[in-house]
Formats: sequence, structure tokens, C-alpha cells
Amino acid sequence: MDILVILQAGVASGTVLLFATLGEILSERSGVMNLGVEGMMLVGAMSAYSIAVHLGNPWLGLVVAMLFAGIISQIHAFITITLHADQVVSGLALTFVGTGLSLVLGEGLNKAGTVALLPTLSIPLLEHIPVIGDIFFKNHSIMVYIGYLFIPLTWYFINKTRPGMHLKAVGEFPAAADSQGIKVYRLRYLYVFIGGMLAGLAGGTISLAISPGWFSELTTGGQGWIAVGLVIFAQWNPIRAAAGSYIFGALRRLVLDIQGPTMLLGFANPFFYNPYLGFFLQMIPYAFTIVVLVIGSQEAMRKRIGAPAALGEPYVRGERGK
Repeated sequence: MDILVILQAGVASGTVLLFATLGEILSERSGVMNLGVEGMMLVGAMSAYSIAVHLGNPWLGLVVAMLFAGIISQIHAFITITLHADQVVSGLALTFVGTGLSLVLGEGLNKAGTVALLPTLSIPLLEHIPVIGDIFFKNHSIMVYIGYLFIPLTWYFINKTRPGMHLKAVGEFPAAADSQGIKVYRLRYLYVFIGGMLAGLAGGTISLAISPGWFSELTTGGQGWIAVGLVIFAQWNPIRAAAGSYIFGALRRLVLDIQGPTMLLGFANPFFYNPYLGFFLQMIPYAFTIVVLVIGSQEAMRKRIGAPAALGEPYVRGERGK
């Protein structure tokens, strides 16, 4: 079992989680929780793969994936922001809608033949740094390096720019923000859309870069649910979200390796092709999400971990404390 290979694969697969988690952070910072990440990722994976197959342009596929996922995110935005419906129920419904759309529109894609993929490259000089170079800068998809840029840019946007301050104000004290002329409804619609676009980017990254060359209902494998959980795990901080994404990515690869015919700590691997372990591993993303949502639903814990004060609460102009 090669630890460097596991860590390198963790960075690659963690990039998918990173995009989805950053998108959900932006949405939740505005006060809107969106549990439809898994469905939007599937829509993104399907549309990116379809465009790459039929037009031969993976970059255009990513653009379409982001737009398609962003558009369906507005269903959730309308239901929760305009109609003031429950965000958890609406988000779950969006997952079903996205999953259904992707499977219907993507029928037969897994038999479509060859597909144009995003390039893989190494970073000169940096790839030769011992250990660090092998893990972070050698033979990665270009999306991994784009993910590196997203981390500081998202942190800087949220914490150091005026639009970022408006974003946090809308998620913390929407009534006060409204009184200062900040368009609460408009900003919430915008950041739900951006969150949807990043979920679509995550899905497109899977089908065109990280696990390229195929599409099915198993493409996302529960990663959207892990991203939702990682938001709370990271305390709505992009830097912590990146660390959590890469750690979970490495754990996903480790799980695959320990089920293979390898030696484990010098002994025969007891997990080799263990079907019970497979069932347990499929359950982990959903169990993780349930645990963090239970923790996040407790008001005292929410304050302790720094959740946006108005997260999950519909804003109705004229109501105090909203």
C-alpha cells in the first residue's frame, strides 16, 4: 500500500468535494441551506459528459454543466426565498429532481464511445519538491490546480471584500442588511445560483477529469452529501473546507485500497473483497450527513461552531429578528 499514491489520489478526488463544498458555503453564508448538491452534481456530470461526447469540447462541457446546475438550483431558490418553504424539504426534493433529470437525459451516455477529457499536467519545478511535489503538483488534472486557486480566492472574497461583507450580513442579520439598502432576496438568489454552478462544476470534474470516461447514477457516489456535511465540519471556512475535502478524498482512496489484494501492515488483508465492508462504506456519506445535520440543528451548537445566524430561516420583509 503506497501512502504517496493514496495522498495524491486524495487530492484529486478531494477537488470534487472542494468545488461542491465551496459552493454550499457561499449558499449557506447567504442564509440558504441547499441539500440538493448531489442532484446538481449529477446534472453537471451528465451535461458535461454529453457535451464532451457530442461536441468534443470538455471546456464547453464544464460551462454547460455549471449553467444547467445553476438553473435548476433556482427551483430551490424560488421555493425557499420567495415562497418561504422549508429549506431541508426543498433541498431533498431538488436532489430527486436532479437525479431524475440526469438519468433521463443521460440515458445511453455510458455507451456513447470515446470522450474528450480535460488535460493532465505537472507543475515545473514544484513537481520535484520531495513528497509535497509528488502529492500536490505531479500528474494531476488541470482542475486540481484550478481548485488550489479557488481556496484563497473564496476566503478572500468572503472576508476581505465589500460584496463578501454583504454576503455575511444577509446570512447573519438580513433585516439589518435590508435596512441598509442591501438586496437580501437578490443576493440569496445569486448565491444559491453560484452554489449550484460550483456543484455542477464538481460533477463535470468527475466525469471529465477525476473518474473520466463514463456516466451513470453512480458517478457522484454520495459525494454531494459529504460536501453538505463538510460545510458544517469546516465551520463555513473555505480553508478548513479544503483540508476536509482532501482528507475525505484520501479516505475514499484508502477504502478502495484496503479492499484490494494487498498486504496490510505486513499481514494478509482481512478486508479483501469483503461484501459487508462494501455495504458499510456506501452508507458512510449519508450517515455522516445525518450526524452533522443533527449537530447543526442544535441552537447552542450552531452558535459554538459559527453557523450563520439566519441559516435556514426565510426572510420576510417587515418581520423583526429575521
